[in-house]
Amino acid sequence: MLDKLLRRIMVKEVIKTINLSKKYGKNLVVDDLNISIDSGEIVGFLGLNGAGKTTTMRMLLGLIKPTSGECYIQGNKVDRYNLEVLNEIGYIIETPYSYPELTVQENLEIVSTLRGLRNKDIVDWVTEKLKLDQYKDKQVKHLSLGNVARLGIAKAIIHKPKILILDEPTNGLDPFGVIEVRELLKELANNLGTTVLISSHKLEEISKVATRIVIIHEGRLIREVESKELDLYLEKKLLVSGRNNKAMKEVLSAKGYQVNFKSDSENNSRYLELIDTKSVESSEEIATLLVNAGYPPKMLTVEKEDLENYFLRILNDCNRGA
Repeated sequence: MLDKLLRRIMVKEVIKTINLSKKYGKNLVVDDLNISIDSGEIVGFLGLNGAGKTTTMRMLLGLIKPTSGECYIQGNKVDRYNLEVLNEIGYIIETPYSYPELTVQENLEIVSTLRGLRNKDIVDWVTEKLKLDQYKDKQVKHLSLGNVARLGIAKAIIHKPKILILDEPTNGLDPFGVIEVRELLKELANNLGTTVLISSHKLEEISKVATRIVIIHEGRLIREVESKELDLYLEKKLLVSGRNNKAMKEVLSAKGYQVNFKSDSENNSRYLELIDTKSVESSEEIATLLVNAGYPPKMLTVEKEDLENYFLRILNDCNRGA
């Protein structure tokens, strides 16, 4: 009765972990991890190497058994007695494997057969989606690293799964290929309601595709941020420079602004940095103040932290015990 009730509660939660932990000897790789992902979400799963991302994904796929805790896919518990829950999942974990002596077409036909797909056009559909049409008759061992990555993604989505679990799926892709994959994931989420859990070291790319960011460190969840709210958490600073930075600093300090001297070694230049919220929100007033004081700024711009620097700052705060 309790299991049925729990399943009903988790129907909306396509992916869920409850107090999930994994130990290898004395090494705690995943530590009491609780994450929940709803239908149609694209969740960026971030962490340093060894943070526990791949191990978590392996447990979600039933490839390894948790030391403690549970994984649920569409309300069904993942364990060795219930592996049919994985039929609706497409995945890439670390390096996608293919048969190197076989062609792209043959590799995809094998996956199609194993998936029980009866639509003969499905291979054409997926090769077109991943721009593999011209390589269908080419042996995988002769493909470029980028096209091997495309083939891995093609195998993951060939059955149009409701869930995608992707571990570094764009490794080896050129910038154009990365953009194509980004747009494909958005299309699958928006048009088919596909739920995506994706890890990547390309943090700027994650910021463009994810609807939510989940950061783990040393196996523990340390931050969750909705992408639409990310801007609220990014640090911003006002950069100002002119002919007399010292005098400009005195003018601004006299008005209560927090001002620091900064140097740019690459451009061999110095400028003023104002990091308080008041400064960032009143750049026009600061410009007027400096002009009226006889020190018109040559540069006045707001610089915003990107996802990569935000990620590193969060980890540094965590390491300092903040």
